[in-house]
Amino acid sequence: MSFFDSEVVRSEMTEISEMQEEIYHNVFRFFKMSREDKIKHVDLLQKLLNKQQVLYTRLSLSDDPEAKAMKQKISESATMMGLDENVDMNIIFGNMSKLIDVMREQIDKNDLKD
Repeated sequence: MSFFDSEVVRSEMTEISEMQEEIYHNVFRFFKMSREDKIKHVDLLQKLLNKQQVLYTRLSLSDDPEAKAMKQKISESATMMGLDENVDMNIIFGNMSKLIDVMREQIDKNDLKD
């Protein structure tokens, strides 16, 4: 069975895609959102990041040629965005998680100002 034939993988990829759509739809409205909506948005970002990290780990552990090709495409995309081609994606995921934590802190700081 191919990596992408797995019901779990297909389900996760569908959920990732839906979450990405929701995030992209709201990204330019973020600063106009209520505090609650901002928190929901940031929570969704964290959930998406976690799912992407799990999928990337699954890709890394798979011997399936299609999974290896997808992992390679992810690495190439990261390089096109300016990251070193030898960068450890787990470091990227960790840095992104820290950025999400900073976003949460900013929401809290801005809430104190209001």
